[in-house]
Amino acid sequence: MSESGEAAFLQAVDVSRETLERLRAYAALLRKWQRSINLVSAATLPDLWRRHFLDSAQLAPLVRAAGEQPRCLDMGSGAGFPGLVLEVLGAGTWTLVDSDRRKLTFLQEAARVTGVSVKLLPSRLEALEGVSADIVTARACAPLTRLLDYAAPLLDPGGRAIFLKGRDAAAEIDSARERWRFRAETFPSATDPEARIVQLQDIGRAVSQH
Repeated sequence: MSESGEAAFLQAVDVSRETLERLRAYAALLRKWQRSINLVSAATLPDLWRRHFLDSAQLAPLVRAAGEQPRCLDMGSGAGFPGLVLEVLGAGTWTLVDSDRRKLTFLQEAARVTGVSVKLLPSRLEALEGVSADIVTARACAPLTRLLDYAAPLLDPGGRAIFLKGRDAAAEIDSARERWRFRAETFPSATDPEARIVQLQDIGRAVSQH
C-alpha cells in the first residue's frame, strides 16, 4: 500500500530523485518513531504518502507564489506537516513550532535525515514572541477563529495565512468574519474531496470588535 501511495504522490508532485530519497528517509523515520510516539493517527499510517506527504506538498504552489523563499512558520507542526515536507521540497524557509518536546526531538532527527535546515521552536502558540513570517500555516490544529488569534500577530505586513481545513471550511470562514476581517480564497484539496485549502490575506480585527 505504501508503494502505491508513493507512486500516486509522484504522479501529483514533480520531485527530483534526491528529494524522493529524502522523503523516503522521512517516511521510514516516522514509521519507526510512531511505535513509541503518537506522531500521526495510526489509521493514516498505511496511507502516509497521500494523507500526509501529498496533503502537505499541495501547498507548495501557494508558498512559492508568495515570493522568493518566503519566511514561513508552521503552527503546531507535530510530525512536520506541512512545514517540514515543504522545506524538503524547497518551498519556503521554515520555522516549526510545537509545545511537545518529544515531537520536536523527532523533527530535529527528521531534519537531519532529510538534510534540511529548519528552525525549531518549543512553545505554545499563545506564548510565541519575537518571531514573524511572510506565511503562517496550520493543519488540523484549531478552529479558524482561534488560528487567526495565533497567526495574526505573527504575520508581517502583506503576509498570508494558509490553512488545511475540512468539510466545514466555509462555515469556519463565516464564523471567523465575526471577529476578523480578511480576504479569503479557497482551493480544493488534492487528498480529500470534502476538504479545502484556505488562504487568507489582509488580515485585521473586525471593526465591530470591542
